[in-house]
Amino acid sequence: MEEEKVTVPEARATLRYARISPRKVKIVADLIRGKSAEEALSIVKFAPKASSEILEKLLNSAIANAENNHFMNRKDLVVAEIYANQGPTLKRIRPAAKGSAVRIRKRTSHITIVLRESK
Repeated sequence: MEEEKVTVPEARATLRYARISPRKVKIVADLIRGKSAEEALSIVKFAPKASSEILEKLLNSAIANAENNHFMNRKDLVVAEIYANQGPTLKRIRPAAKGSAVRIRKRTSHITIVLRESK
C-alpha cells in the first residue's frame, strides 16, 4: 500500500543578513505565527518594535509571491511558519579604560516567512 504525498502549495519570502538580532525579531514573529496574512499585517504595522518594519516588508513580499507565483487568494493566506535564525556576527572593537578594548558583537539574522492557504 503506497501512500500518496499531497503537496500543499506554499509561498515563502526570505531575508538574509538583516542587521538586527534574531532575538528582537522573534518577539514580533511569535505574535503573528498562525494568524491570517491580513491580521498579521495589521499586527506588524502597529507593533512598536524594531523588527516591525522589516517584517512588514517581508510579509508583503511573501503575499506578493503567493498571489503572483502560486495564484493563491490573498484572503485565504495564513502565516504557517516564521522563523529567524542567526546569521554571521560582525565583530567590532570599542576603546575602553586603561588602553584596553571591548568587543562589540553586531548580530545579523536570516528571516523566513512561509504562507499557506487555509481550507
